[in-house]
Amino acid sequence: MKLNLVPASTGLTWVRLGIRTFFRQPLAMGGLFFMFMAAVSVLSLVPLVGTALSVGLVPAATLGLMAATREAEQGRFPMPSQLVLAFRGGAERTRAMIMLGGLYAVGLLVVLVAAALLAGTADALPATGDELTPEMVQALAGEPGLWLAMLVYLPVMMAFWHAPALVYWRGVSPGKSLFFSLMACWANKGALFFYAIGWGAFFMIAGLLVGVLGAMLGGGAGLSAVLYPLVLLMAAMFHTSIWFSVRDSFQAEGSDPPASTNP
Repeated sequence: MKLNLVPASTGLTWVRLGIRTFFRQPLAMGGLFFMFMAAVSVLSLVPLVGTALSVGLVPAATLGLMAATREAEQGRFPMPSQLVLAFRGGAERTRAMIMLGGLYAVGLLVVLVAAALLAGTADALPATGDELTPEMVQALAGEPGLWLAMLVYLPVMMAFWHAPALVYWRGVSPGKSLFFSLMACWANKGALFFYAIGWGAFFMIAGLLVGVLGAMLGGGAGLSAVLYPLVLLMAAMFHTSIWFSVRDSFQAEGSDPPASTNP
């Protein structure tokens, strides 16, 4: 397993490639992400185990969206079957992906416990049906539990960033995939920093435009009408870009997808 070190500016290239590839197949990429979110919502309704199952499917869904991005990048229409690719690679790959999903659920549980160590985060969240106001957002941003959760989630995210691709396409064991993913993220931390900055700027600009549009459509009601669909679309674009960061962080081996040069 050989890491591929890329310039820090490559992070911005990943953002650009994600947005460009999304708009090559917007219906497919957006539809696949909506299907994943719908499946998560339905599973979360199952008593006792629903939430754990939905969280455990995140690595498999991430792999499916990576595979869909590869299809869209090559000019092909990604089919819904891409979402379940993780479970179509044979018994060994399926067991490994299930184990990876279980590890992710445990990791997220650790994050939630860390957030609970500082009380108040849940109190700052708006009640169901309440309008989200700037004051609520400001109060939530000031909650120490939220920032602690984000800090604890960072290494978890790094460990699972490349892991699904390594397990499925490289045949790496779940445990080793977490280690290699963490090392790859650290080695290319400059590129990932610019990647985060690029997406942060994109989301901020989109948020400002949505705020203006919501005001034109009648304030809070108009904002609610456009905010949720737009957030899902931007999240779909973000997930489209993940594949490029994974592809370029490891040197190609055998039949693995080749790392590309930056355009």
